[in-house]
Amino acid sequence: MAAPLAHIIRDGISKEIPARELVPGDVVVLEAGKYVPADLRLIEASNLKIEEAALTGESVPVDKNSETLEEVNIPIGDRKNMAFMSSMVTYGRGLGVVVRTGMDTEIGKIADMISKVEDEKTPLQEKLEEAGKWMGISALVICGIMFGIGVFEGREVFNMFMTSVSLAVAAIPEGLPAVVTIVLAVGVQKMIKRNAIVRKLPAVETLGCATVICSDKTGTLTQNKMTVKKVYTLNGYADDVLDAKKLLHIANLCNDTKVVEEKGKVKLLGDPTETALVDYSLNVSIDKRELENLYPRIDEIPFDSDRKLMTTFNKMEEKIEVNVKGAPDVLLAKCSYILDGENIREINEDDVIRIKATNEEMAKEALRVLAFAYKTVDKINKNDAENNLVFVGLIGMIDPPREEAKEAVKKCKTAGIKPVMITGDHKITAVAIAKELGILKSNDEAITGAELEDISQDELVEKVKNYSVYARVSPEHKVRIVEAWKANGQIVAMTGDGVNDAPALKKANIGIAMGITGTDVSKEAADLILTDDNFATIVLSS
Repeated sequence: MAAPLAHIIRDGISKEIPARELVPGDVVVLEAGKYVPADLRLIEASNLKIEEAALTGESVPVDKNSETLEEVNIPIGDRKNMAFMSSMVTYGRGLGVVVRTGMDTEIGKIADMISKVEDEKTPLQEKLEEAGKWMGISALVICGIMFGIGVFEGREVFNMFMTSVSLAVAAIPEGLPAVVTIVLAVGVQKMIKRNAIVRKLPAVETLGCATVICSDKTGTLTQNKMTVKKVYTLNGYADDVLDAKKLLHIANLCNDTKVVEEKGKVKLLGDPTETALVDYSLNVSIDKRELENLYPRIDEIPFDSDRKLMTTFNKMEEKIEVNVKGAPDVLLAKCSYILDGENIREINEDDVIRIKATNEEMAKEALRVLAFAYKTVDKINKNDAENNLVFVGLIGMIDPPREEAKEAVKKCKTAGIKPVMITGDHKITAVAIAKELGILKSNDEAITGAELEDISQDELVEKVKNYSVYARVSPEHKVRIVEAWKANGQIVAMTGDGVNDAPALKKANIGIAMGITGTDVSKEAADLILTDDNFATIVLSS
């Protein structure tokens, strides 16, 4: 997981060195496509985005900055001024000072946690061991009684001893291990047909005994694909594409997604949020490629984390159209007009109140909301491009839950199995998805990693049954949750795909890794691998 080379500035000289030679205090240059070679405190960040999914569970790349954070006990996913070893830079550039290397890094701490987790016996192994112990004791007692009776009746001592030994040998079922192995092997064959690969044979029986399933959210309970859920214009939520045609035109033109065809199938390459916009448009017969041919991009102002906007300049016959998308609160403040049906008029206070209320409504449903605006100009002026815009509408997106996962959760509850969601995403997102899946009924059943920090392990053992959703958690929290359930006598199955999940996967009675999105570290720590990354597969297999 470590980067082999690091681009550093040492003694005022820019050079590349092996990552293992980094020391605290070195200044590291971060560029798109490069792995972060150590834990860094960022001192410069220009549109910097870093993919931290394997470490934190964050489903999309994280925007980074160099600002000071005043809070204490900040979850890893919220440390915006830090870059962590083994994560990848997906956009922009930056500079960071090395603060931790090797085993002192966050990834190193996880490696240390994995090495300290001891292998535990499965329920089947414990039962066989218990059965073997009692069978042995029973055989010895019976043999002793037989020997005593024979000697009491005056039979030869040596013959009675040999008879007793023969009886003891006959009482031990030598074929039991072979029979158990064959039965488990048959189970492995059946599970392969259900998209589950068994790495450790006893896991077949353990899965059937599970009473609690702790599941990751992204990709397991959800589709791991951002999807447009709501489209809003001044006329309300759009049911007809004609009501939102201009909105979708802007969403496609102010968009860096690449649309390619492979073997007759359309494939979208780009940021998950932007590809969701293009995918939705294609489903309503608006093709980005056709729009770009009609209205080619001639210039742009790239997205900036400070501006929170992206702007493109598209040629429209003799005019130039400025298309803008970004954060609703920021973009709305730059709009002087609004598109009302097919007419453009000045925006008023009532419009602003309605738009802000709609944005809040979408946010409460855990939707990621983008606003869209435009204006027509005679020539490009980047300094004034994002002022006096015409507001067009909002689009809300989410990584939706799998339909089959809803049914699987229902089956879990019917069978007396407790489904629990553990995720690195924000609480509002986790709660919304959990409610839709039926995992959670009340907000009181959800807790964050920061809140978990204030609870001792003894308290957690008592309260763990009260919680169904854990949001913004760290690797240490996941291990604590598993330990708390086990302390209550439950058989715990834990799913995960990231490096951060590995300690909990190893600690659980049965660790289940994702075959598609899972890291090699998580697969190595797991007992079972799902080839379809689907929560429903766990329930069907159990």
